[in-house]
Amino acid sequence: MDYAEDVILKVWQKGQIDEYNIPNNFRKDNCGAWIERIEYENTNSPFGWHIDKINRDSDSDDITNLYPVHSKNNIRNQDGTINCKVTSLGTTNVEKL
Repeated sequence: MDYAEDVILKVWQKGQIDEYNIPNNFRKDNCGAWIERIEYENTNSPFGWHIDKINRDSDSDDITNLYPVHSKNNIRNQDGTINCKVTSLGTTNVEKL
């Protein structure tokens, strides 16, 4: 889905700030994976991310229903939780085995 730049920025700001990186450039998703602001929708980047819905059954694009997620962490478990395939180790991302 295409989002306006102001929505993308608001969702980006929901990412977790970490003292080891510049918050305007890098944040973490809910799995702890690094995402980079300029890598929005870049699935080829190790820091690529997109916008996902907290409640996927809802058609709501309200900002309260949106959050940033690493490109590889978007597959949901049956209970609605995120299947975290990528997390971080220091200032780099690692894939879980």
